[in-house]
Amino acid sequence: MIKMINFLIALMAIFQVASAQETEDLKSDTKQSLYSDILNEERGYWVSLPDSYFQEGNPYKEYPLLIVLDGDSHFNTTSTMVRYMSSDRYRSWKAPEMIVVGIQNVDRRRDYTPEKIITVRENNSGGGEKFLQFLEEELIPHLDQNYRTTPYRILFGHSLSGLLATHAYMKEESLFHAFIAVDPSFGTWDAETMDQKLDTLTQKPFDRYIYFATANWGKRNFSNRDRHLRLFEALNSKSEKDFHAKLEYFENESHSSVPLIAFHNGFSAIFKGYDISYRDVDSPSHLKNHFAEISERLSWEFLPPESLVNQLGYSKLRSREDDEKSQAIDYFIMNTKNYPESHNAYSSLGEGYEVLGERSQAVENYTKSLMLYPENVYVKNKLSDLKEEKE
Repeated sequence: MIKMINFLIALMAIFQVASAQETEDLKSDTKQSLYSDILNEERGYWVSLPDSYFQEGNPYKEYPLLIVLDGDSHFNTTSTMVRYMSSDRYRSWKAPEMIVVGIQNVDRRRDYTPEKIITVRENNSGGGEKFLQFLEEELIPHLDQNYRTTPYRILFGHSLSGLLATHAYMKEESLFHAFIAVDPSFGTWDAETMDQKLDTLTQKPFDRYIYFATANWGKRNFSNRDRHLRLFEALNSKSEKDFHAKLEYFENESHSSVPLIAFHNGFSAIFKGYDISYRDVDSPSHLKNHFAEISERLSWEFLPPESLVNQLGYSKLRSREDDEKSQAIDYFIMNTKNYPESHNAYSSLGEGYEVLGERSQAVENYTKSLMLYPENVYVKNKLSDLKEEKE
């Protein structure tokens, strides 16, 4: 069953890449580079922008950031999956749309190992801190300057880069809010090293979310699972509040096959509940409380998605009951408050008032919508029709 799921996900990825080539979305996936003074080298990276990034009338939209380590291997699959799970085009809505950035590798052992590894032969391990410094002090500020980002950021890593993601999670300070560590290589973290890290741990990391995935290593499976479970349970015991984390074991996946399905599950775990159906929402206050709980878990304010609230509003507006129609206005107003620069939010509110016979308020909100997006022919026609009715 798991292998079939992997096949279907891979097939979906291939289909999505082929489909994207037929649209203007191709311009959203680009290869770029940035010279790092910290690393003293040029670093390449790929950027995937959400479907809505280039849509007309959407310059107000800002997006969380997902940084993908080992981008050579994982950028295409993760960016495709994020797009599929978040875009209005596919109506999955399991997570907010995100800007996905994949980092091209130069030297994995150097960049992804937090501590120096002592070996018989000389090696250049132990550059993890420097690499995190590059991410936080050079790359992320560069991305924030050039793209419409929000300060909510996720770090994804597998194997050695999963080790670095775990290390970054446990640091006192971090620009990241959530971490996906897939089968992290804890071979260099013996019991003593792990205990030393845990002894210096403060409560600040527990404001973040972390997902661990463990693969089946065959004959070496026990030691791999034991390291992951040991750290997970130790973190849980040290947290003075709810431990926002998940550890998942994949019996039928190897170290090489686990990243695809683990990323899907980890990304879904972070945004659990984000995909609430409009049919399951009882009232505006219920919706607000639902997303307040998500925000509390993730230590970041995630507002109810504009598309979901709009859907709720129109479902009420089509009702035969007058009190249901009146509730539509409450939803539309919620969107204008949460997304005050959205022309569509004011257009929907204007339509709601128009259906309820509140002509002056309809005109007022259609006018606000047109000010935000003057090219909107639909709203222009609506205003023209209302003025003719008045005359």
